[in-house]
Amino acid sequence: MAKTIYRGDYRAPTHLIDTIRLEFDLNAEETLVKSTLEVRPNPECTEKDPPLFLNGEDISLRSVSLDGRELKDGEYKVEGSGLTIPGIKSAQKLEIVNTFSPRANTALSGIYASGVNLMSQCEAQGFRRITFFEDRPDVLARYTIVIRGSTEDFPVMLSNGNLTEDRMLEDGRREVTYVDPFPKPCYLFALVAGKLVSRASKFSLKDGRTVDLSVWVDPQDLDKTEHTLESLKRAIRWDEERWGLELDLNDFKIVATNDFNFGAMENKGLNIFNSRCALANPKVATDSDYLRIEGVVGHEYFHNWTGDRVTLRDWFQLTLKEGLTVFRDQEFSADMLGEPSARAVQRIRDVSVLRAAQFMEDAGPMAHPIRPESYQNINNFYTSTVYEKGAEVIRMLQTLLGRETFRKGFDLYIAKNDGHAVTCEAFINAMAEASGRDLTEFANWYSQAGTPRVTVRRHWDEVNHRLTLNVRQSTPPTPGQSVKKPFLIPFPVAFLNSRGEEMPVQLADEDEAPAAGTRMFELTDETTEFVFGGLEEQPVVSLNRGFAAPIILDAGLSQEELAFLAANDPDPFNRWDAMNRLLIDAVHAQTRARLLKTPEDVSPLVISAASKILRDENLSPAFKAVALTMPGEKLVAEEDPLIDPHAVHAGWIAVRQAIGEKNISAFLETAQANIVEGPYEPTPEKAGKRALRNLALGYAHAAGSPRAAIMIKDQFMTANNLTDKLAALHMMANSQTPAKQDMEVDALKAWYHEPLLINKWLTIQATAPSFPGEARVLERVRELTRCPFFSLKNPNNVYALLLGYFQQNPSEFHLADGSGYAFWAEMVLELNRINPQVAARVARSLDNWRRYTPALAEKMHAALESVEAKRSELSPNVAEIIEKALGNPL
Repeated sequence: MAKTIYRGDYRAPTHLIDTIRLEFDLNAEETLVKSTLEVRPNPECTEKDPPLFLNGEDISLRSVSLDGRELKDGEYKVEGSGLTIPGIKSAQKLEIVNTFSPRANTALSGIYASGVNLMSQCEAQGFRRITFFEDRPDVLARYTIVIRGSTEDFPVMLSNGNLTEDRMLEDGRREVTYVDPFPKPCYLFALVAGKLVSRASKFSLKDGRTVDLSVWVDPQDLDKTEHTLESLKRAIRWDEERWGLELDLNDFKIVATNDFNFGAMENKGLNIFNSRCALANPKVATDSDYLRIEGVVGHEYFHNWTGDRVTLRDWFQLTLKEGLTVFRDQEFSADMLGEPSARAVQRIRDVSVLRAAQFMEDAGPMAHPIRPESYQNINNFYTSTVYEKGAEVIRMLQTLLGRETFRKGFDLYIAKNDGHAVTCEAFINAMAEASGRDLTEFANWYSQAGTPRVTVRRHWDEVNHRLTLNVRQSTPPTPGQSVKKPFLIPFPVAFLNSRGEEMPVQLADEDEAPAAGTRMFELTDETTEFVFGGLEEQPVVSLNRGFAAPIILDAGLSQEELAFLAANDPDPFNRWDAMNRLLIDAVHAQTRARLLKTPEDVSPLVISAASKILRDENLSPAFKAVALTMPGEKLVAEEDPLIDPHAVHAGWIAVRQAIGEKNISAFLETAQANIVEGPYEPTPEKAGKRALRNLALGYAHAAGSPRAAIMIKDQFMTANNLTDKLAALHMMANSQTPAKQDMEVDALKAWYHEPLLINKWLTIQATAPSFPGEARVLERVRELTRCPFFSLKNPNNVYALLLGYFQQNPSEFHLADGSGYAFWAEMVLELNRINPQVAARVARSLDNWRRYTPALAEKMHAALESVEAKRSELSPNVAEIIEKALGNPL
């Protein structure tokens, strides 16, 4: 059983390392590292004369020297997890020489080979796979990096900081030296070497300095870097203008690679990106790719201050940098869109991601607070809870305190903690100091897991024209937390009259009515009662506007009231949410009808609500597209007491088909009206029109329109951008259209040599259903794992194909005979031997197995136990996931 680490057991490091000089002699088969450390005892350590322990993993020690004297056997101890050196009681110079093999490093943690290049990934605990070191975020040192390598193999050699020397050696190799002037934890170290080219630019900062910016890629990808470089410029300028934070280096570099476990990494001054989050042109990137790349570039750059300059005391504080920086990148993306309607669509997308991933996580065996209390492997806690829910917690603070006060608190946080490794309390305390508020109760968001349920029940007093809202909050038990304290929840309330106009929200005991619109309240107790007066008529309530708090809201609204809000609510988020709720309820009704074998028509109210949105000329195409997008099947299923994925799928198909059939002419007209002419541009307006056109074609095609099928095929053949071409391929793959096989083959031939496109093609294959006469998707996916363009060693391939099948195609994965689960177990065990971090992500596909019908749950349990039976072979990453899923220690 893996060791559990607890937040309460934190101890300060025994020693501090003020400087580190790393000298690399690069070779893909075996790289030699000489590490020179200035080490001294930590005065804050309470342990008397403790030995120095340096983490080390999968590296070979050559020698250890202290103040110039090589230590002998017995003067130090090497064990599986690291190197122990006793007797360092004063400042001394420690020199360590070791080797490691980048080529053998398939875990992609530490320094590893990616094709002909060497890449690094040190967060969270990869630095120990490079050299022996105190691999923890609260040890901050100044780094000097010397890299030597063959000019043939490594014409480009990059690291953090500023290039201070570049020379040729007598043996024909090249040597470069980088100095990073800012102390940093080792997880922010980076090294890249290989045959790369760059797109570079000068950029003028507001203080008058000019800095060098560059994006480094494989030669064939240079034409895909312009958007990334321009996004970086926008991020730098936005951080200056919105937060008063400037770039502190003379040189800032981004590198893109196809082999990367994460989306991107914020190494100080040398960000490393997964290619899918950095490379774009109209042939390889969709509208959503362009948006995502801009957001990820912003996210990693914003870490320069919220993560790099102010870093973490320990890994339990991960949300301190990630939640805050996700909030910052969300604000950046919204500001770049500009138009209020586009900003609203971005907010809807952000919340949709939260509900689809984080709410599910909060309801499963891996539920944890945004600041966990324990973990076995920290890599398993780079989660939607820490990131996306963490961002919502930061957003709530801004909502509660107001934007101006929040900015004062943010500035105070940076000023007080620059150059330090701190805890989440540092941020909360800065906000409390700036606002003068006691935020003790708000801190429950950091310590409690689970999604709060807020239930609202209304009573209308017809005589006195008073409305009473009885509000109750509750949070279900989660692993290790059976009892929950109430949360401090911002709770915006608005009233609409029968004409859809906003009314004043006036408490009954108030003499004067406020202006009509949204009014902010706070929930602090388990139950709260609000009594409102001054109302001319019984209003329709619009609650939690803009998704002010990450809660599950039961407002007690009827289907008629939801339809009214979907047609009239001035708040775009709540208007979308009402339509989304109608669609979810309609799928539930169709699912129940199939389970009970009592067929019923899809509610005319839902069809009418969809029709009104489609025909509303005051709504932007982008908003119409998100408002009419069907909710995901997994999201719908999570609300069922027992999940039957096949019944949910059938219900989902029935609702989509009914909406399409009843509005088929309007959908075809909409598709025709939203053709985008001219060269491709990923602007919000044009992207919105493409999104609406493709949604309309999808509904019409699902309703069996021959004209839609012709339009889709023509779009695939003639589109000048990947958004439209990929949408057409996706629609065909999800149908029984005879032409789809030819289209899929044509796409494969055209995209075969482009990894970004192949991964999109793989996802379509993994997520499309199978129809009568076709092979099951499981057989298709299994066959694709043997294709030359797929490799289990490449995370992007795995995420595209295997996670596409396991997590995005429930009706095909959850097969009655359990064969989908057997394949899952096979893949988890195989990946466990190659890349434990990727294996753990795949392993989480069965997290919520107890929620399914008994027949399916039994087979999922058997698959989990088949993995558990290999306990001696499991990595700590996978072992923790399986243990928590089974609720049975390994």
